Order: sequence, then structure tokens, then C-alpha cells
Amino acid sequence: MMRKRTKFGRIAINVVAGLGLLYLFAPIFFIIAFSFNKPNGNFNIAWQSFTFDNWLNPFAEKSLTSALWKSLEIAAISTLISTVLGSLIALALSRYAFKGSSSINLFLVLPLTTPEIVLGSSLATLFLGQNFIDFGMTTIIIAHIMFQVSFVALTVRARIRGFDWTLEQAAQDLGASPFRTFTKVTFPLILPGILAAGLLAFALSIDDFIITFFNSGSIQTFPLQIYGASRVRIPPQINVLASMILFLSVAILMTSTISGMRKSAEKQKNARKFNVLHRK
Repeated sequence: MMRKRTKFGRIAINVVAGLGLLYLFAPIFFIIAFSFNKPNGNFNIAWQSFTFDNWLNPFAEKSLTSALWKSLEIAAISTLISTVLGSLIALALSRYAFKGSSSINLFLVLPLTTPEIVLGSSLATLFLGQNFIDFGMTTIIIAHIMFQVSFVALTVRARIRGFDWTLEQAAQDLGASPFRTFTKVTFPLILPGILAAGLLAFALSIDDFIITFFNSGSIQTFPLQIYGASRVRIPPQINVLASMILFLSVAILMTSTISGMRKSAEKQKNARKFNVLHRK
């Protein structure tokens, strides 16, 4: 009787999990499917007929293409800066104990818990009081860095939490300088966490709408362009470009996963060889 209940419970959990995943991925399936739609009017919201024309001309809408490149440019600059700053903050908080570290932890969490509309409007008010800063690329990048740093620092810190600091001591005991120890030992081991944090920050920057809306000025990013165009026209190229970003993200994720699996398999293989030789 107990086994039947356990089996029924597992089936129920799997069904609920499957429905939940279907609910989460339904919008993504919708976007991909309607990238192959040929709408009769200005709005690509009702299925008409299947076509490959949208994918053959993904950059037909010049305004959308320009906005996408602008979003990629902003994301690249802000991600580079926030990844460096966030990684250094994570290293400092994980490696050293100093006064004020608890306050820094609180400040890192605040941007994540603060509603975006509050953060965006507060930044806009701050920039309005500075006469030497005009709303545009600079204000958007500064705004994106402010919330990206928190994500990067917390992600890298989670990676560093399991780091064995005795490896640094061993390297220095063998004569390595502090800089060489960092570049040859510490940095390679925490690099996967830094890359994961950078990819997360990049995705958040491209996706951001509310904070960018308050601080963009005349700059049109990809989300802002879609919002403005949706009131007049929703071309299928929106779905095509969004699908391209999705496929690129999945490709990067799969590549990193396969690379990690291969490295793990090589380590296990080398460990087995070492054990065999050691026994002999």
C-alpha cells in the first residue's frame, strides 16, 4: 500500500512539474512559432500562414535592428565593468574580514529587493540634479551597472564559497609570487563562476525595460523599441530577433555545459590512471 502511495506521489509530482514547465515555456514556444507566421495586417498576433520569409530577412526592420545593436553595445560595456567590479567585491568579502563587510552585504542585496520602478525613478532624479550628465548612453550604462554588480558579486561569491584557500598558500610556499598565484591558481578556478555571472548580467541588461525607460533619454533600446512599436505595429521580425537571441543563449549554455562535462571526464580519467599507477 505504501509503495502504491509513493508511486502515485511521484507521478503526481512529475505531472505538476511538467505542467509548471509548460506554463513557463509557453511564451517562448509562442515567440518561436510566430516568427514563421505571415500576418495579413500590422499585428503578428493571429496565425495566418507558414513562411520562411521572416527568417530570410531578419533585419528588414531597420529601427528594430538599430535598437538591438544599441542594446548589445550597452550590455557589453555595462557587463564588462560590472563583472570586474562585482568579482573584486566578491573576492574581498570572501577572503578578508573587515569592518563594514556586513553593510556591504546589505547594499549588495538592496538593488535586488528594491522594485525596479523605484530604482529607475531614483536614478532619474539623481541624474536630473547633475547638469553635466545628459540622459542617454552614459546614464543607461551607469543604471545597468548599479544592478548588475549585485548579481555578479553574489554569483561569484557563491562560487568562491567552496574555494580551498590552502591552494594559494601551497603555491606561494613553492615560490610563486602573489600575482602569479592569482593568475595561475585562483583565477582559473573561479573563472567559471565569473563567466556565469557575466552571462547573467548580460542577459539582464538586454532584457531590462523599466530602469532603462526612466534613464534612456532619446536612446531606443530593443525592449523600448518593441514597446513603442507595439501600439502601432508588431512585425514578425520582433519574434525572429528574439528567437535568434534565445538560440544564441542556448548554444552558449550547451557549449559551456559540454565543455564542463568533458573536463570533468578528463579529471576522472586522470584520477583513475593515477590510482592505478599508485597501486603498482
